[in-house]
Order: sequence, then C-alpha cells, then structure tokens
Amino acid sequence: MPENRKDAKKAELIYHHLKSSDNYHLLEIELLTGRHHQIRAQLAHIGCPVKGDLKYGFPRTNPDASIHLHSRRIEFLHPVKKEQVAIEAAPPDEPLWNYFCKD
Repeated sequence: MPENRKDAKKAELIYHHLKSSDNYHLLEIELLTGRHHQIRAQLAHIGCPVKGDLKYGFPRTNPDASIHLHSRRIEFLHPVKKEQVAIEAAPPDEPLWNYFCKD
C-alpha cells in the first residue's frame, strides 16, 4: 500500500474470489466506503484490472468499449419509508459473464 498522504481519503472494500478461467477472475466485492472509481483503482493497484478498463491498466478495450464491472446487488434504507430496499440485477447476456454464471 502506498504511503498515506495528508489529503488522501479512506477507501476500503472486501473482495472474495469466486471463480477463475484461464485468463480472468470472478470477484464479489463489498464496498465499505464509496469513493469514485474505487473498485477499478484498487483492483488495478493489486495487479488485477477490470477487463476492458483502459483507464486503469487493462491492455485492450472490449469491442463495445464497456468494462466488465456489474453491480449485482444494492441495499439501502429508503429515505422516506425508512424501510430496507434490496435490488438485484442479472449479469449481462455476454459470453464471459455467461461462462462464469452458468450453474
């Protein structure tokens, strides 16, 4: 980890390795803080940039210029009803996602 800078802001996450192929890894990430580009920057820092993410060190773009980062589940407290809300989204119908998400 680089030296702390006086203007640095804390950025923490937890990741779990779920599966690997010959070239890629499927990780589950839990954000403990919510910094801009946090996942992308921290994964690049450990030598594991997100597939297609040229800005953070992946060597080539995806054909559609996307990156392979997907928010599967988000939970939050509804600001008016004060009830917990959970939303889940299936991964994109795309060959690499399909490889990792098959049963």
